[in-house]
Amino acid sequence: MDKVVEIERIDLVCEVNNTDHHTVQNGADRLIVRRGQPFTITLHLRQGTHFQNGDSINFIAQTGPIPSVEAQTKAKFSLSRFISRSSWSATAEASDSTVSLTVCSHPNAPIGVYKLILDQGEGVSLGEFVLLFNPWCKQDSVFLASDAEREEYVLCQDGLIFRGIPKRITVLPWTFGQFEPGILDICLQILDESPNYISDAALDCSERRNPVYVTRVLSAMINSLGDKGVLVGNWSDDYEDGVKPTVWKDSCSILRQWSNDECRAVRYGQCWVFAAVACTVSRALGIPCRVVTNYGSARDSNGDLVMERFYNEFDENIANDSIWNFHVWVENWMTRPDLTLGYEGWQSSDPTPQHRSEGVFCCGPAPVRAIKEGELTFKYDVPFVYAEVNADVVEYIKLRDGRVFKMGGSTTEVGKSISTKAVGRDEREDITHNYKYPEGSEEERRVYEKANHHNKLAQAGEEPGLHIKIKVTPDMQMGSDFDVYAELKNNTMVTKSCRVMFYAQAVSYNGKLGETCGLGEFTEMNLASTEGGKVTLRLEYAEYSKAITQDRMIKLLALLIDAETRDFYRAKKTIILDGPEIIVNILGVPKVGQNLVADLALQNPLPEPLENCVFTIHGANLTDGKPITHEVGTVGPKEFAAAKVQFTPKLPGQRKILIDFASDKLHNVVTYENLVIYE
Repeated sequence: MDKVVEIERIDLVCEVNNTDHHTVQNGADRLIVRRGQPFTITLHLRQGTHFQNGDSINFIAQTGPIPSVEAQTKAKFSLSRFISRSSWSATAEASDSTVSLTVCSHPNAPIGVYKLILDQGEGVSLGEFVLLFNPWCKQDSVFLASDAEREEYVLCQDGLIFRGIPKRITVLPWTFGQFEPGILDICLQILDESPNYISDAALDCSERRNPVYVTRVLSAMINSLGDKGVLVGNWSDDYEDGVKPTVWKDSCSILRQWSNDECRAVRYGQCWVFAAVACTVSRALGIPCRVVTNYGSARDSNGDLVMERFYNEFDENIANDSIWNFHVWVENWMTRPDLTLGYEGWQSSDPTPQHRSEGVFCCGPAPVRAIKEGELTFKYDVPFVYAEVNADVVEYIKLRDGRVFKMGGSTTEVGKSISTKAVGRDEREDITHNYKYPEGSEEERRVYEKANHHNKLAQAGEEPGLHIKIKVTPDMQMGSDFDVYAELKNNTMVTKSCRVMFYAQAVSYNGKLGETCGLGEFTEMNLASTEGGKVTLRLEYAEYSKAITQDRMIKLLALLIDAETRDFYRAKKTIILDGPEIIVNILGVPKVGQNLVADLALQNPLPEPLENCVFTIHGANLTDGKPITHEVGTVGPKEFAAAKVQFTPKLPGQRKILIDFASDKLHNVVTYENLVIYE
């Protein structure tokens, strides 16, 4: 090429391109585009320079510290007549002094920060852009066909996370905030801090083509075990040197703290916090993602798909296997070219550090369909997730004299009410059917056999013998005293002499037991044939308030012993105490740039004062990327905490404002309001 094109200035036309590429919520101060989709920039030429369209004008697009054509981190391409959707390509339209240059990336190009260079002997930089995965592009491995699903799983900056127990599912609103200022850079920084990048940056950047690889790196990097990951897990109930996991309500605070503190891990997270942060990072990078909750989540320590639970008389689990009341992970949407066809779609990935995979604390992506079909040989970590939703439970009681009694078990205790937020609605969608066939169905047991499962347990109906079950009242309000009941039934032909022990213990969501908070002495009773009986246990605030954790969960346990045969029967139930409600009124006109006021009130339900009362509000594009707090101080018994908190919407559209109340004796109280903000 004889004549060099001289460029006066370059306009990356960020607003138009970012809008076309569904990244404008990141702002318009730099170019952020998605792969496999064209973008157009304007070159303003120096006077006297002419741009010959036919000239052999060449370009280079490169990413990473060691760009190379072989690794696909560097692409060389020249002007052509048409844009290609299957390789890097460019077209140009020239007028007197400007050139409109359209560039399209390969739909399988590695994501990351790119330099675009005009190659005319010596390279002329045309600028930088960020390239993301593209769920809108059919050739991209994260392509998602439904517009409503892309809106929910890629663009939505807030959501709902489900916790609690199947009979009392509770909702935690969460701000993902993937488009908030600076968050995309932190998500890319997470990839650059991974051991994979540090040990071989060229290979790592090349592998960023593949969402399977990127998801696996994120699963390892969201937790801090073995790397410079984002969050430290803590299930000890001692959070003095950090933040209680239940305090977090948004991902951005955590990600910013990690980045600002030289990548020191943030203290502390539990499963839903790990999952929420993973969801933010996945959506920021363009991988469709949703947060999923599994109730009765098994942690199988030896991989035999049977949870053997040994207890002493006081229901303390003395085995390694454990069952969490609930456990939260994420699913990412992608194809799986590394597996046979039919295993594309949702893939389970678990960033909570409880399982080593190929030597690293990460889990997934495991195809949800492989879990349902019991394909335990498929990558990655299918057996671990399979056990979380499918393990059979066998329970034993071990007495002080060393004798062991089998107490029965269950094929249905594990993997219940698997839940995610519905698309476009603030409702729970039950996706258990994606993970398993209906309990007791032929297909389910066929899958069990395939998964090397041979301990089918009898499905118990109204059988002969002694029975015990626990009943509770609907009104179990934090701060009140209330009764719970153990109901007994003698389904035999003879009178039975029995002993009953009924007690309550604080429990965390991961099944870890705390102190006793209600104890009935051994009760002796005679039950006539086909007769029933009842034992009452009073739970008093003065007792349980000292024992329960931030999860507000209490485990009830009733043991029934046949005095003659020494047979054991037992019933158990986990209850969640109701917290008070936050009353919310939003005052003002919901317009961009106009101040709104959240008028908040909450009644103290406790028979004692609450100290250090604080309301916190936040929402994507509502509170300037960070929570706004309002301190209320001390609130007496049955009195109201009240506050008016001002905030200013930055962008139009459907938004959620999240409201949180915390104090010394009562925390983890949250609610949300949906707002439509107008221009």
